[in-house]
Amino acid sequence: MFFEKPKKVSITLFAQNESIKKGVNHLFAQDESVKKGVNHLFGRLVWHGYSAINYRWGVYMGIYRSSVTKTFGILTAGGDCPGLNAAIRGVCRAAISRYNMKVIGIANGFRGLVDGEAWELNPADFSGILTRGGTILGASREKPFRPELTLGTGEIGQDKVEAIKENYRKLGLDCLVVIGGNGTNTTGYRLTWEGLNVLGLPKTIDNDIMGTDRSFGFNSALAIATEAIDRLHSTAQSHNRVIVIELMGHKAGWLGLYAGVAGGGDVILLPEIPYSIKSIGRHLEDRTAKGKSFSIVVVAEGAMSVEEDKMDKKDRKKYRLETVNPSIAYRVAREIEAETGMETRATVLGYVQRGGIPSATDRLLATSLGTAAAELLARGEYGRMVALSGNDITSVDLSVPADKVKTVPRDHYMIDTALSVGTCMGE
Repeated sequence: MFFEKPKKVSITLFAQNESIKKGVNHLFAQDESVKKGVNHLFGRLVWHGYSAINYRWGVYMGIYRSSVTKTFGILTAGGDCPGLNAAIRGVCRAAISRYNMKVIGIANGFRGLVDGEAWELNPADFSGILTRGGTILGASREKPFRPELTLGTGEIGQDKVEAIKENYRKLGLDCLVVIGGNGTNTTGYRLTWEGLNVLGLPKTIDNDIMGTDRSFGFNSALAIATEAIDRLHSTAQSHNRVIVIELMGHKAGWLGLYAGVAGGGDVILLPEIPYSIKSIGRHLEDRTAKGKSFSIVVVAEGAMSVEEDKMDKKDRKKYRLETVNPSIAYRVAREIEAETGMETRATVLGYVQRGGIPSATDRLLATSLGTAAAELLARGEYGRMVALSGNDITSVDLSVPADKVKTVPRDHYMIDTALSVGTCMGE
């Protein structure tokens, strides 16, 4: 049947022949039922993978809304996390199906924009990616504004920022959508000062981006970390051990705090609260005296002792290089054994926290942020980052997250919750 296997030549003729197009448009304008029926048909054909149909032909049927942005680029930068593909899908589907925008995918973060590695994305490219982890665009930690990293790629002697600006123009972009964490949105903000239109989306498992209540990726990582703590309980109990589990969180302890409370951690150590090994020792010994034969210690990778907190940045860095070997979990485990004599083991969850399928919560958040970004593109509201505020999707100026880290306040309710159930926070 024709509707099952549409012929490209028929659609091409239909789109190119002005007299036929005008006649059909007139017919559609006169007969609402015909217009709705054909619109429905073409929507189904396109989203079911019939890429032979020129999707932009739909504009002739009046199914698209007006948009300031005609063409935009999209990239994912920094570390990967669950929900990136859901965000890409949210932006691109809304941009194409509602506003008929042209989407240029940029490979491997800002590195791809420096090198000009880009291609046009079609509906088939982001079909079926909602549940996939990682990113179909690839990612890198390219930092084009770092002086020591200016250039070697592109034209000889050309600065990376200049390469980005040149490729932005060559690709005919009206705006660049950057999906990433603090560094990515900071770079996006700096590019606005270079004359580029930029929109940001907040992703990170650390949940440390200023301007948004939550970033996508955090909920998925929280579920992974909590399950890991749950699994460690049984082996710690079986062997009457203290087990230290290290989670990500270099400057902010949101993941460690929430996973520690959700998993019933007995001690939680965060970068925001310097710890005393003597306080930890007393807490663990008190548990033993009460008949508790095992304990779980949750430590964020950026946790530091009270002694380190008193050092200046240079001395602290040197001290950590000497003592944090191979990571903070192992140092804390050694300190606990030395302080209490209890058998202690360490485990580092590492990149497992970043991998796998996104949770339902992250899929919803990433999709909502993505479609909101498409709305901003359509209105030409650039220089902003979409964000979650309470239960509402909103946006903030890109200057808000730039060069900042959202740390856990000492008076945060989750810290009080942890203390209320008897958890030691290292003080």
